[in-house]
Amino acid sequence: MKLVGMLDSPYVRRVAISLDLYGVDFVHEPLSVFRSFTEFSRINPVVKAPTLVLDDGTVLMDSSLILDYLEALAPADKKLLPQRPTARARDLQILGLALAACEKSVQIVYEHNLRPAEKQHAPWIERVTGQLLAAYTLLDKHLAPADSEALTQASLTAAVAWSFSQFTVASVVKAAAFPHLQRHAERLEQHPAFKRYPIE
Repeated sequence: MKLVGMLDSPYVRRVAISLDLYGVDFVHEPLSVFRSFTEFSRINPVVKAPTLVLDDGTVLMDSSLILDYLEALAPADKKLLPQRPTARARDLQILGLALAACEKSVQIVYEHNLRPAEKQHAPWIERVTGQLLAAYTLLDKHLAPADSEALTQASLTAAVAWSFSQFTVASVVKAAAFPHLQRHAERLEQHPAFKRYPIE
């Protein structure tokens, strides 16, 4: 398998770490959707990261869809989502919040880095920032007792999202305001799989 995309994307990074935890052999091709657009388009004309190219040439995209496929392949002892409906619903709730935080962080980054200053829309930035902080406020509450929990798709995605936000929009998301998330991410960033695929 080949994973295409840069590790500065939380979506690419969560797939890379998950592949590692699933025990799936893969090659990482760090192509940028911006700087490597033409090369990326030869692999996936949509130029969407992450892209996963299966051994038979099938091209998958969107981190959640890729991980759904990998979860289906994983043996019982490697699965990252709980099988019991109540536990799965709880993890999906956390995943939804973490992915919302990723999305809102990316929107803020794009607004500031891609749109000319004179065309930035302050009410839109304010709205997205409010959504981002709301997601992290809820995540911080959910992860308060999480220090002893096993590494799951929900816990790893929450950590990846938080590290991405601290890497890109730390001035918006103050670490001191979310102590449980900060502690959670610091703990998971010490895991070998996280160290093998650091945010770059």
